[in-house]
Amino acid sequence: MNIGELIDAARGGSPRAAGRLLTLVEGPRRDEVLELLEPARARVVGFTGPPGAGKSTTVGALTTAYRERGLRVAVLAVDPSSPYSGGALLGDRIRMAAHVGDAGVFVRSVASRGHLGGLAAAVPASIRLLAALGYDVILLESVGVGQSEIEIASVAEPTVVILNPGGGDAVQAAKAGLLEVADLVVVNKADRDGADQTVRDLRGDVKVPILKLVAATGQGVDDLVDAIEAHQRADTAERRTARARSQILSLAHTLLRNHAELEALAEAVADGRDDPYSAAARLVDGAAVSAQS
Repeated sequence: MNIGELIDAARGGSPRAAGRLLTLVEGPRRDEVLELLEPARARVVGFTGPPGAGKSTTVGALTTAYRERGLRVAVLAVDPSSPYSGGALLGDRIRMAAHVGDAGVFVRSVASRGHLGGLAAAVPASIRLLAALGYDVILLESVGVGQSEIEIASVAEPTVVILNPGGGDAVQAAKAGLLEVADLVVVNKADRDGADQTVRDLRGDVKVPILKLVAATGQGVDDLVDAIEAHQRADTAERRTARARSQILSLAHTLLRNHAELEALAEAVADGRDDPYSAAARLVDGAAVSAQS
């Protein structure tokens, strides 16, 4: 099938066609796909937090909650890239086994492929595609491995930071800068000892809503859905513009890192034949010329 036929098939509920289109937008044919899509909006909810906090379990529980409300849900899980194949490593389809066979749920692993932040460079295009295919909610799970995770805030509204009781998660999240971009903070596994103390500790660090959750049993999921929807209703044009600005700058950084002239400019600066300010200006000017041609 050509791209137009793939889009029609994906809108008709074909997960194979949707998967093929996502593969295309991750590669050099991205623009071919995007130019055939009508503008569409979807709710994008981002999840980040330390490894083992329960992000995937939370995403699965929210998927169930949204499906019960009659909404189509897409899950994008951004995974560390394999150094050999560039592929995604985590077993998202296993973790989302409860939704296998549900035509209203689409799950996709996206390899980060060396992009500086916690999101893959293809994620914005993937979000646009999935919205155009009729998905109402896109749940975006990031790798949760450090300060670069704050990039998730450029595409999601809201950004949900998931932590565990005790264990130093709150302290590590604060050090990593995650709490600075959190719109909602969730203490998962709240049936464990120390959950109430963790909530009290967090209230001294953040000014955003803090919720308790037991994602494995569904306890607190409805409250989380309500908090997400309340935050989305309060979204503004100014906040959307700020997110778009961050997204553009992040992707531009990735393009500059891969620019053909970067190595030669770096060697000139290292040898003392050039200074980094002039080299940076030439790199940006060269990228601008390339984009116009």
